[in-house]
Formats: sequence, C-alpha cells, structure tokens
Amino acid sequence: MAMPSDDSFVPDDENSERAPNVDSYRITCIDFIKDISHDYLAWVDRYKLPEEEDKKRRTEIASIIERTNDWIAKIPQTFKAVDVVMNDGIQKMAEATAGKPIQIGVFVNKKSGYTMASPGIIDVNVKAAGRESNKTMLGFHCKEQRFRIETTGKAFFDETNIPEQEYDLMDLNLQLNAMGCKQRDVISFTVVVSETQQGNEYERRGVSTIIHIV
Repeated sequence: MAMPSDDSFVPDDENSERAPNVDSYRITCIDFIKDISHDYLAWVDRYKLPEEEDKKRRTEIASIIERTNDWIAKIPQTFKAVDVVMNDGIQKMAEATAGKPIQIGVFVNKKSGYTMASPGIIDVNVKAAGRESNKTMLGFHCKEQRFRIETTGKAFFDETNIPEQEYDLMDLNLQLNAMGCKQRDVISFTVVVSETQQGNEYERRGVSTIIHIV
C-alpha cells in the first residue's frame, strides 16, 4: 500500500508560532528526538544491566530514533501531525528503556510499531504471555484511562466489550474506530498489558503503535 503524496496539500495549522513552517518544525523535532535519546540512554546506564540486556535496550532505542525521525521527515503534513509522531517516538523510547520482561506484541495489519491502515474500523491484535505460571490481562494506561491515544483526526477504541479476564496466552482483537480520520492523519496509541500473579498485578508494560492513515 503506497503512501499518498500531494505537494499541493496545505497544512491546516500553517499559522502556528512554533516555527516558520512545517519543514522547519520537522528539523527541530528530529533534533529533539536525537537529543532526548541521551536521557533515556543515561537511564539504561543507571540500571547496570547484564551485557546482553543492556545491548538489547540500546539497540532498540537506536532503532526508534531512526524510524521515528524517518517518519517525521516523510509523513506529517501539519504541526500537529509532527507532534503526534514525535510523541510516539518518545513513548517508544521510554518503553525500550524500561525493558520488556513479559512477551507483548501489538499488531495492525500484521505489522508492529510503525504501521499503515485505511480510515474505518481498524483491527488491533494484542498478544502476550507472562513468565512461568503468571498470567496476563489488559491493563490501564492510567487510573481511569485504558488506552493512550493521540491523533490528528478522531479515533477511539471501542471499549463496550473489553475482556477483563486473565490469560495464559493472550490473543485479543480490539477495534480502533478511525472512521473520523482521513488520508494523511496519524494515530498514536499505547496498549498496556498487566502480568498477574495469583490474581494480583505483578508487572505492567505499555506498547506504543503509530498508524499512518492512507
């Protein structure tokens, strides 16, 4: 599926005072992603991790910098869209810094992390497994908010039938309503999975995904 390109597209927030134009703001945010990555790498230093785990987290952060900045350079057409992509990258760096002690995968059209979809109802597949005999369940991003969502359009998860049970092997299909989105919109969201032990939350991790609407 090809990404749309239209040089005649005019940003709807071109009068933003943050930068003279979107191209200039892209450069600022690309530099910011590089700069803030040093803070996350410093946290990895503080953890004094085993060599293999240390290398794994550093490699993932480096990959996030590259992928996020590639998206910032090529995809956003408005100041708001640049913000969404940049903030998604920051979320991803925080997640990589914290590590993933449990197995979690979040997929859109069988792809993870950086994805594409058409406007409409988007299927989001969440897979997870706990350690040893622990179970997993869908968690909350914060106390009264199950999912983090930032978007240039209108998008929300259908929470009418969200399962509350624990799973030995989680394999859930969630529905992200992006009917209010159009081409060139971007959606960033975070799904949180809790690892449970004897019915109590033992660990929790979030996985952020960004979608380019095409």
